[in-house]
Amino acid sequence: MSDYQIINPFSGDLIEEYALAGREDVDRALALLVQGRERQAGTPAFARSDILLRLANLLLERKEELARAITEETGKTISDSRVEVDRAYNTALASAMEARNIHGEALDSDAFPPQRERVGVVLWKPLGTVLCITPFNFPINIAMHKIGPAFAAGNTILFKPGPQNKRSAELLVQLCYDAGMDESVLQMLIPDIDATSYAVAHPEVHAVNFTGGTAAANAIATRAGYKKLLFELGGNDPLIVMEDADLDAAVAAAINQRFATAGQRCTAAKRLFVHAGVYDAFARKLVAATEALKVGDPSEEDTFVGPLIHTAAADEVEQRISAAVAAGARVLAGHKREGNVLWPTVLENVPDDAALVAEETFGPVMPLRRFDDVEEVVSLVNDCAFGLQAGVFTQNLSLAKMLFNRLDVGLLAVNDGPGFRAEHFPFGGVKESGVGREGVRYAIREMSYQKTLVI
Repeated sequence: MSDYQIINPFSGDLIEEYALAGREDVDRALALLVQGRERQAGTPAFARSDILLRLANLLLERKEELARAITEETGKTISDSRVEVDRAYNTALASAMEARNIHGEALDSDAFPPQRERVGVVLWKPLGTVLCITPFNFPINIAMHKIGPAFAAGNTILFKPGPQNKRSAELLVQLCYDAGMDESVLQMLIPDIDATSYAVAHPEVHAVNFTGGTAAANAIATRAGYKKLLFELGGNDPLIVMEDADLDAAVAAAINQRFATAGQRCTAAKRLFVHAGVYDAFARKLVAATEALKVGDPSEEDTFVGPLIHTAAADEVEQRISAAVAAGARVLAGHKREGNVLWPTVLENVPDDAALVAEETFGPVMPLRRFDDVEEVVSLVNDCAFGLQAGVFTQNLSLAKMLFNRLDVGLLAVNDGPGFRAEHFPFGGVKESGVGREGVRYAIREMSYQKTLVI
């Protein structure tokens, strides 16, 4: 077993050092979860719903403690962390409601000959044990998007949070226990790489529900074998501003959906395509709004942009900005760094093949791309390995419908940005953005199978 250090991304202070779990810890946790399947089978839907409702209320009661733990671990601003806990409450509440609402269907065998006079009753049943793996950037809400639906469906859960998130994850798991989840139903482990690979391939794990990067997903897929895989991966999401757009609303969406969380979110507005007819006016408004943002200490109430998660992440984003500038991009705002804090940066004239825009960039940088013909945007958006979400600002419904039909994405938000998410909406993309869907009701089905009784 190896040690992991949790470092405060803003101050650089050591928060905690701990030993990562090994294979024997995985075996021990899974043995307990195998026993817990019987407990889950004997727990009726209304009881699971009541537990999730209690959990939702506990999340609100402990909101400030959770938010401060998130901020200390990840550098997310305290205001963003509070919003995350509010969203986690909604996710737990939706899970509680959907636990009572898992409907099957009845089928008549005589829809086709021969006449057999049978009725098929189709029900949803839990897969068994689900390995839930979450990233650093939304440690409580993404965890709830996995634990809540998995528990509602009747599964037992092996929860692997990001190693940076140990303290907030421990608090979340304790709240789950306080709400009534048994330890044989939910176990948390932070294994090392070898033990994680071992857990992924373990025959007592029936599904892997993973949010993270494509490389890790490929490694999981290689190791997992014959089991259900649910992947929520990266994005290189476009925000399209048409000539008839409400520019103030578009600027607000761009700021909130790119620079919040220091740009470290898969649905962030990572590429801004702006029609030539409004480009100059939009750029002026965007730069003014960007320069008005408070940057720095994430624990201060009015800070909008805090640090990136660690030095390597900040280095990578800074290097991509510098490479784009060397290739001809022009800085309109930002391009400043102190420690792990990168000032929100706006660029224009970024080459289409620059890593900053050709790949997913996880940081507070916004490249503007002028266009005349929307067909050019469709081509650039679709010529990408990712296909998560997109946003367009326009009053033209026909144009919006055309983009919905032609863009290779899982969601198009009209007069909003690609960062739109509601906890009960289906969430997921196409291509390398993932497989399967989150969103509570949809996730319950992803972590269940259909079983039929013929009468």
